[in-house]
Amino acid sequence: MSECEKKWIDETEDANSNVVIEIPMARLSAEEPAPVTPPIATATMAPFSTDLVDLFISVKTTRHYHHSRLPAIIATWFQFARDQTWFFTDRDDPYFQNQTNGHMINTKCSSSHNRRALCCKMSVEFDRFLASGRKWFCHFDDDNYVNVPRLLKLLDNYNPREDWYLGRPSIPAPLEIVRQGPEPSKRPQKVKFWFATGGAGFCISRALALKMIPVAGGGKFITVGDRIRLPDDVTMGYIIEHLLKKQLTVVEQFHSHLEPMKFLNRDTFHEQVSFSYSKGSRDEWNVVKIDGFDEKDDPKSLSSLSYRHLSGANTHNQEHVRLQRPPTCNH
Repeated sequence: MSECEKKWIDETEDANSNVVIEIPMARLSAEEPAPVTPPIATATMAPFSTDLVDLFISVKTTRHYHHSRLPAIIATWFQFARDQTWFFTDRDDPYFQNQTNGHMINTKCSSSHNRRALCCKMSVEFDRFLASGRKWFCHFDDDNYVNVPRLLKLLDNYNPREDWYLGRPSIPAPLEIVRQGPEPSKRPQKVKFWFATGGAGFCISRALALKMIPVAGGGKFITVGDRIRLPDDVTMGYIIEHLLKKQLTVVEQFHSHLEPMKFLNRDTFHEQVSFSYSKGSRDEWNVVKIDGFDEKDDPKSLSSLSYRHLSGANTHNQEHVRLQRPPTCNH
């Protein structure tokens, strides 16, 4: 083990360290240097062939959303990657276990949406990916639509034997936290790092995941989350960017419900990797707008995306992987 590796492993094993302040950096002062923006993904690198069998796609969900969110996924994009997609939840559900061909995993984590419950599920997702032997770990939420052919085409640009952390931040500058070290007499340490928002999805190469094992494998991911007191996607960024010193590569084609979906250019839908949706306080849906489809029949726009703009939009994608046309979503 190198001295550099030993340094970050020892740091995370220090049980006395904790975070005393959490500061999202919306604005930098004039005295501080401008943050380094993560590199934006391009398609100029030498291509690698990525097939469905190379993917491990995890979808985080909860018992509260099984019937309101999972049917739309199962009827649409799940059909493109049935053997690669696993749902991580917090209860046994025989009905959806049957609907997904046994791909529901009860994490035994809490069904609440608090920080520790989220980290618990992410920890199980990460360990199951490691055990799968597959090349790419791609995490999504149960309010995402995943354009599977475009995801494969994106990953063609990256070598899974190299360290890659692909995703999109939801904040304009690196997150800054002030962390107290093991010696109380010393000044707290400022830590800045980017993280890919889990609500848009992100992907991690196997090479990088293997480097994460000493600090995140075997349930240790939860321990790191407990120390910094931050949610699962932020903890992932902390481990990768701060502890391992591996930089987030921004992929603009990942989208979360934090964005106004209606402003996405419909002519580029087939180029996007993920979409999301949400319902506002006035019962207004934050969804992509697609002409010719009834919002009453498809309020989340998942079926509309699947039919018109994704499943038949790009002939290269259809040649890249054989996909089935999904059945009609009865939502």
